Amino acid sequence: MSDPLIVRPAARLRGEVRVPPDKSISHRAALFGAIAAGETRVQGFLDAEDCLATLRCLRALGVQIDEEGRDRLVVHGRGLRGLQPPTVPLDCGGSGTTMRLISGILAGQTFDCVLTSNEALRKRPMDRVIEPLRRMGADISGDRDRFPPLRIGGGQIHGMVYHLPVASAQVKSCLLLAGLYATQPTVLHEPAPSRDHTERMLRAMGVKVDHQDGVITLQPPPTGQPPLAPLDIRVPGDFSSAAFFLVGASLLPNSSLRLLDVNVNPTRTGLYDVLIRMGARIRLENERTLGGEPVADLEVGHNPLESTVVGGDLVPRMIDEFPILAVAATQAQGVTVIRDAAELRVKESDRVATTVAELSRLGARIEERPDGFVVTGPTPLQGAEVDCHKDHRLAMSLAIAGLVARGETVIHNAGSIADSFPGFAEMLEGIIAPLDAERRA
Repeated sequence: MSDPLIVRPAARLRGEVRVPPDKSISHRAALFGAIAAGETRVQGFLDAEDCLATLRCLRALGVQIDEEGRDRLVVHGRGLRGLQPPTVPLDCGGSGTTMRLISGILAGQTFDCVLTSNEALRKRPMDRVIEPLRRMGADISGDRDRFPPLRIGGGQIHGMVYHLPVASAQVKSCLLLAGLYATQPTVLHEPAPSRDHTERMLRAMGVKVDHQDGVITLQPPPTGQPPLAPLDIRVPGDFSSAAFFLVGASLLPNSSLRLLDVNVNPTRTGLYDVLIRMGARIRLENERTLGGEPVADLEVGHNPLESTVVGGDLVPRMIDEFPILAVAATQAQGVTVIRDAAELRVKESDRVATTVAELSRLGARIEERPDGFVVTGPTPLQGAEVDCHKDHRLAMSLAIAGLVARGETVIHNAGSIADSFPGFAEMLEGIIAPLDAERRA
């Protein structure tokens, strides 16, 4: 993909596409397979920069991973305590998921290691896993006790009862993984539901994980009991990647798009619920279960949107989709309010500030708030030069904004799209009817 990415107005989106495999599940398939006993086979592993960082770290820990084609892996699990001490720092690149989840696994090992990262990830806070891991007995520290690189020393982990300050699937997963090495149960209280791929996958591997009324209890495998069972995993399409096309087809007249095999786990589909509330024309077809996850084909077409208010328990169910929701809101009738989303400020960029700044360059009427933003629509957008701040989700959101804008939109630092959606520009190009072509017809 070229960088910068140049986007021109489109008349409509038409066709059938299969979005990339789910990033969250891909990370977990590799990580959990590494601590299982036996071969975990993964079909549909996401070949993107963030997930490749996870594979790089696991290989440095002595895990053999065979690649059978572009998206098929065989992970030769070493068991809970079979990882080898790394000879170099583990490079997580820009992947916060890699760093937070693998910290839980490494906290229960018998060796010391260092987790390093690129410059962008070094600005993202890790105290949200450092502090609770210490409560579990882990020897862990970071730069200024808050940022990468992280230093983790081997030690004995014990279970605990912990109230998560914010609903975070990454923090929750880190602590559940650490709980596998404890001698007592780990009990986590969630303030709101967050994505539950970790709980689903651990149950499939034979771990006792109970979830009742926002309380998650993990019973560590007893000594001498069978180890974690390996799995055959088929990874469904990523709803967060499908989100850009859902909004694009909703905004462009005469659009008709079908997205195949998309993960519709209810802990991930907050944006779907919000778009339906706004008047979007989206249908779930061919609903089924794939590898323990609910999957469906999504049919979407154009329909006028109305403004809405988003906050509370909806926020963790769509935490990655707020930049593209902001794009939808620029074309919706009325004032859309996003609140309770301060977590956006510690993502790949400060997604409150960067979303507001870059959409404003395109003419959007959008105002920053401490925990979100307010968008007034509908507002005609005008193509301009924008910067995605090396944030892959902001880059793709700006690309969809460029489709409904007048004139050319130039998105700088768009190479970051490869973190989660390799081939995005090419896939988008394949379903666009250019506005000039429509006029000539």
